[in-house]
Amino acid sequence: MKPLQLKENLEKFTRIDVCPIRNVVSRFSGKWQMLVLCVLAENEATRFNAIGKAIPDISPKVLTDTLKNLERDKLVERKLYAEIPPRVEYSLTELGRSLIPVLGGLISWSLEHFDEITSGQ
Repeated sequence: MKPLQLKENLEKFTRIDVCPIRNVVSRFSGKWQMLVLCVLAENEATRFNAIGKAIPDISPKVLTDTLKNLERDKLVERKLYAEIPPRVEYSLTELGRSLIPVLGGLISWSLEHFDEITSGQ
């Protein structure tokens, strides 16, 4: 690779305001976001407690914050039913569903290389 081309390749990551890695991928690539998206992808509308049971090591506060952030980013929608007690269900939006095939590739890669990656622990 030529030095000028290398410099151009590296510079595209310095534009914080337009860098897709910083501004898009980071919104769903944290510890819990992908797991929540996968739970919602495998189920239609899912209640908060069901998500928590599917991911038992997530605290209720972190799950709440994660769902709020995914909703803010238009990947998840929240539906409130006017019942007593109130019922709330979460599901993927069209945008969220469009992300699942991409995550599927990462999940497949993770399954294939799990032993290699975790053998040093």
